[in-house]
Amino acid sequence: MRCLITGAAGFVGGYAIERLAGNNAEIHAAILPQESFSHRGCTVHTLDLCDAAETEALLKAVRPDAILHLAAQSSVGFSWKMPQKTVDVNISGTLHLLEAAQKLSNPPRILLVGSGEVYGTLRPEQIPVSEDTLPQPNNFYAATKLAAESLAQVCFRACGLPVICVRAFNHFGPRQRPDFVIADFCKQAAEIEAGLQEPVIRTGNLAVQRDFTDVRDIVHAYEMLLANGTPGEIYNVGSGRATALSDILDEIAAQTGCAFRTENDPQKLRPADTPVIAADIRKLQRDTGWTPQIPLQQTIADTLTYWRQTVKENARA
Repeated sequence: MRCLITGAAGFVGGYAIERLAGNNAEIHAAILPQESFSHRGCTVHTLDLCDAAETEALLKAVRPDAILHLAAQSSVGFSWKMPQKTVDVNISGTLHLLEAAQKLSNPPRILLVGSGEVYGTLRPEQIPVSEDTLPQPNNFYAATKLAAESLAQVCFRACGLPVICVRAFNHFGPRQRPDFVIADFCKQAAEIEAGLQEPVIRTGNLAVQRDFTDVRDIVHAYEMLLANGTPGEIYNVGSGRATALSDILDEIAAQTGCAFRTENDPQKLRPADTPVIAADIRKLQRDTGWTPQIPLQQTIADTLTYWRQTVKENARA
């Protein structure tokens, strides 16, 4: 299988390359011109999805059998600050990719990675949330991901483009940027351990509950959906359970063994937030047999190890 991965320089991209290349796929990694990227087992291409002609040219050159579309402006917080950029990348960029794929003589299977954020605020009886629940996004990021998903559905229904849509829930692990919540907590904890930060972890709303999954389990689900997912369908990908951020922080405290207090940081609060969300993953499991394998505690431990090493290296630099 020849697979094109967009957004390959991002957090999930590296894990996807490792997973798919390890199973003998021929990987073509698309990154932005300004991104630095070094990864064995793939051919690297530069691509700005906001450029329709450039997108079409790359797909004609690669002629992939499958596309894992990870490229996105993926931060909810950033989407509030830069909504137009979020629209350009998540909607226009996706449209350019879909149009270019349709023009190939043998259109590839496409896994379009969206977000569980599209569901918005849910009533208790709607949790865990299933794919037939009416999406009601309450931030710009979620709205753009729902729009991209709608474009993909049109391309499937009108043109037969074999697109599979994913609504991915929160995932984390080593190498994730600290503008995502668990990476941020682990980075701060590692800096406290190293004596580089006062014993205070600055947080947003700790009462929210999210569906957290290890990134390595997530890319395994993507691989299985590329192979066995049904085109035109939408799949939730997550752990199937909600965990409060306060419980995540308690686990980090237990694993670090150092005392710290928390302090609310207004910069980490969102104008609107979803109190509780968890995925109903029965459809994914029915069609692929996938189930998450890595416990939350292990992912936190691995993430802390990564940040301890990173903090140490940065201190030596």
